[in-house]
Amino acid sequence: MGKLQRQILQTAVRQLIGDQNQHLYHSLDWAQACAAFQQRELQYPDYYAQDFHGIKGGYLTPVAAVTYDAVTALASPPSEEGLRHQLIQQVAGQPRHILDLGCGTGSTTVKLKQAFPTATVIGVDLSPYMLVMASRKAQAAGISIEWQQGLAETTHREPGRFDLITASMLFHELPPSQSQLVLREALRLCKPGGQVLTLDGNQTQLRRLDWLIQLFREPYSKLYAAESVEDWMQSLGYRTQPTRYVGWIHQINVGYKP
Repeated sequence: MGKLQRQILQTAVRQLIGDQNQHLYHSLDWAQACAAFQQRELQYPDYYAQDFHGIKGGYLTPVAAVTYDAVTALASPPSEEGLRHQLIQQVAGQPRHILDLGCGTGSTTVKLKQAFPTATVIGVDLSPYMLVMASRKAQAAGISIEWQQGLAETTHREPGRFDLITASMLFHELPPSQSQLVLREALRLCKPGGQVLTLDGNQTQLRRLDWLIQLFREPYSKLYAAESVEDWMQSLGYRTQPTRYVGWIHQINVGYKP
């Protein structure tokens, strides 16, 4: 990334973070806040020990937690909220048990609970820092969500429990082999006829936008762009719908457990 690109990104992020998150970064006892979510036996995989968005230490830092929403908004034109709304519009029926894998700061998780208030909603993420932000977001919205630190590809939850499983903005931040393991785990966790929805970058478009991948400094986005979520789902035995292209550079994939 060139010096000018870095300056543009840093300026935009500062403007979007807002005074509240900047104050939170400096004032919150992060060690204490993270302790509420940390699983002591959890070992972070090697693929996670990367610098995401150019942040040293990646998602295992408070810097990543307070800047994530701003960076995601920048990377989700024309409207991040609109993209997440379109994802929820794809939900079939009225799910009672919902799991959001790689939930990050809980943007999709919160919207799912608001859309289906009687459902049990669980958000899983590897970063306790992200879960701190997600929990605060749910509290501000006055809703109850279960937050769990854990691997999206190995949740250790009982099989066949969930009507709906989602993964938003996750696969471009994983090696393709891990993304496929996440889809395998989602298939295991779904009830027969259950639905799996993913929202992520438009793989066809991203193959032609290497400059954008360089701008946001994602270690696995180029590998993600070279493959196909729809093909992954089909190879694992999902019943799929054609990839739906949304926004300017995103896609939604829909799969069902037979």
